[in-house]
Amino acid sequence: MSIPEPRSAVAVTAPEVTVRARVGVTLQRAGGHHAELVTFSGLPDGAQHLAIVLGEPARDAPLVRLHSECLTGDVLGSARCDCGPQLEESLRRIAVEGGAVLYLRQEGRGIGLYNKLDAYLLQDRGADTFEANELIGREPDERDYGVAALMLGALGMKRVRLLTNNPDKVAQLREHGIDVADALPTAVHRTAENARYLEAKALHQGHTIALKGA
Repeated sequence: MSIPEPRSAVAVTAPEVTVRARVGVTLQRAGGHHAELVTFSGLPDGAQHLAIVLGEPARDAPLVRLHSECLTGDVLGSARCDCGPQLEESLRRIAVEGGAVLYLRQEGRGIGLYNKLDAYLLQDRGADTFEANELIGREPDERDYGVAALMLGALGMKRVRLLTNNPDKVAQLREHGIDVADALPTAVHRTAENARYLEAKALHQGHTIALKGA
């Protein structure tokens, strides 16, 4: 996929973010592979973001996925989005290649669970996922990946290959000092229920999603 040029950044003093704890687990969602759950101290937004480190990350450009929390899709298996399948695909691919999934607590593209469900009601009346956010008085996408850049820095992953269909993730990481060597797309997890949602992502945010024939 084409990688956009970074937006102009305002120079700020980055907070010191360090690894707080590393906990070893076996993850069935990652094909039974071993992983480390990594927590952090000093995250500026105070949220409990998590890194899931899998396999043997390459010293030069490990594979990384920024995955925003989606309780409905990741935990409950909702078919309204492709979040759950994308998470499982990412865990399995990164377990083989080595790298990390950053699980970011940014439910509903940053608007929170209750607001997301309010927006679902508007989607049921015809609004797309971005329009619905605006109709409840929020931005179409409120996610800030600066915290992800700080987490990657604390993990020593300053140069990465990013598993994403979203060019904004690439642009924001670069803006915050992470060298994105490549962007690799995930599969298209299209169903009858999430087709309109995927089309909206491609239209509004330029996601690299092959919709025809998917």
